[in-house]
Amino acid sequence: MAVRLDGAALAAKLKTRIRAEAAALIRPPMLAVVLAGEDPASQIYVRGKERDCAECGIRTRTHRLPASVSQEDLLVLVDSLNRDEDVDGVLVQLPLPEGLDPRPVLHALSPEKDVDCFHPLNTGLLALGEPRFLPCTPAGVLELLDAYGVPIPGRLCVILGRSHLVGRPLAQLLTARDGTVILCHSKTRDLPALTRRADVLIAAAGRPGLVTADMVKPGAAVVDVAMNRRADGKLTGDVDFPAVEPVAGFLTPVPGGVGPMTRACLLQNVLRAARLRQGAER
Repeated sequence: MAVRLDGAALAAKLKTRIRAEAAALIRPPMLAVVLAGEDPASQIYVRGKERDCAECGIRTRTHRLPASVSQEDLLVLVDSLNRDEDVDGVLVQLPLPEGLDPRPVLHALSPEKDVDCFHPLNTGLLALGEPRFLPCTPAGVLELLDAYGVPIPGRLCVILGRSHLVGRPLAQLLTARDGTVILCHSKTRDLPALTRRADVLIAAAGRPGLVTADMVKPGAAVVDVAMNRRADGKLTGDVDFPAVEPVAGFLTPVPGGVGPMTRACLLQNVLRAARLRQGAER
């Protein structure tokens, strides 16, 4: 039976450390959140981030904008947050309302305040192996694997999903840790033949039930990054958890696995941004 990778418990430990380090700064870190529109999921995510920050002594300032906000006004707000000396990190909650292009907005962020690690300069630094910030979800995956002693060097790591948010940066981080990485996508042929070889299998495709027991190597570490909402409103990942649990060596639950770690890693980035701006870290 697989060992459950408990992201909630590990995130709680990280938040304790973050709270202590934030309290030691000259002034508490500040995260500015930009929330445009009334998307219910985004509202829930932002409230969760506000609670996480409050628990760790990080101040938040949320700018709630109507769905009718113009691209120009959104860019003006981002520019003002870039210049605000009291703001250490800026997070633009995605998705933006229909009709707004997120790319100019994310590219307009100051790289020093881009705590989601979406700016081209920060993604470039990551590719060079010199990251300013680590992307939150990939960083959370690595923290989980490390905490449970899952080895990466020399192991075959198969990632399902090549998004710029998870799959591609995670492939870079695993490669930097001497993992041998295969990045799969919708055009990959004979997917089960690849996944059955994986020592570390990471599912981030957004397809409920994609990973079945016959796709998993016995004893493999299986990390389910996906958060899919079923018709009954409950959350589920890409992995058939009951079927895979007896086969895998390690397995993340959904919820309670990667999700809490993603939020904790965001807090780490806000803390790092504040430390860099206050000269407490180089």
